[in-house]
Amino acid sequence: MNADTLKRIVRAIADGSQGELDKLARRVVESEREIGHARLADELESILNKPKKPKAVNGHSATTDSGRPLHELPMSRRHGELLASLLPRESLEHHMILPTPIEERFSRIEREYAARERLGAYGLKPRKTVLLYGPPGCGKSLGAKRLAWNTGLPLMKVRFDSLLSSYFGESASNLRTVFETAKERPCVLLLDECDFIARSRVQSKDIGEASRIVNSLLQLMEEYDAPGLLVATTNIEDSLDNALFRRFDEVFQVPPPGQEEIEKLLKHSLSGVQVSDKVDWPEAAKTLAGQPAAMVVKVAQDAAKAAVLAGQKIVMPFHLKIASSDLRRSESDRNNG
Repeated sequence: MNADTLKRIVRAIADGSQGELDKLARRVVESEREIGHARLADELESILNKPKKPKAVNGHSATTDSGRPLHELPMSRRHGELLASLLPRESLEHHMILPTPIEERFSRIEREYAARERLGAYGLKPRKTVLLYGPPGCGKSLGAKRLAWNTGLPLMKVRFDSLLSSYFGESASNLRTVFETAKERPCVLLLDECDFIARSRVQSKDIGEASRIVNSLLQLMEEYDAPGLLVATTNIEDSLDNALFRRFDEVFQVPPPGQEEIEKLLKHSLSGVQVSDKVDWPEAAKTLAGQPAAMVVKVAQDAAKAAVLAGQKIVMPFHLKIASSDLRRSESDRNNG
């Protein structure tokens, strides 16, 4: 093997270019065969022809629904920073308790993705771009994880801290790199709290980089034809650019849980421990009215932890009452602080 080939192999490894590595490996096999090393060439060729295993990402194997490995995450050109992170499947919480109309909208997206080829045969396109809005803690990010879990797609979450740049035009370039990666490798592309890049051009005082990145996002959404899903979430939908809303196939609110959903959330969150039959579930749910789902789950978990730490084997009504009181006290302190 000559020095030039060796350098190209090392460079391809450093760049993570599997295609270039395959090409160079074939060249090595041909070179060995030409100089009479037939047995070695045959052995090397046999190794190359074996089915490739999916490459691990962050210690976890990640593949798309087409079996292709999702091993190359988008990186910024200037600093080589990762523009997105890949969430392993085992970390995807996916159980949601929602009002029936909202549950149906999530289910419809999942059904259409599953039937995408059948819909395509009739010239129909499944819903692929989704905007979820609502107050903090209501389950928007969880909704994206649920969609990834139920479609079998890996979840790629955009890292806005790396994507946004002070250099002219670089933020828009980084955003395009992310969208190109999603097009090449099916995934659920999550723009979590997309207010960073999607604020209204009318309301924004920055007519430079902020306006450019909004325009870039609008264009990318207009051209979006990736094989996976795109999910964006926001807490402040009123400030988003109106033109952006029209680019999504599905836009809906993930509301705070009502009385019925709170009760179900409490029971589900406590399903792993024994709970006293003296617990008045409707009353416990009533005390948490208006709370986002995340806080309801927190109260249930705090009650369970209190019981365990006290050496008790059962969650009693007073554990839930104390956890609810602690939540209200924390909110009061935060509001008064």
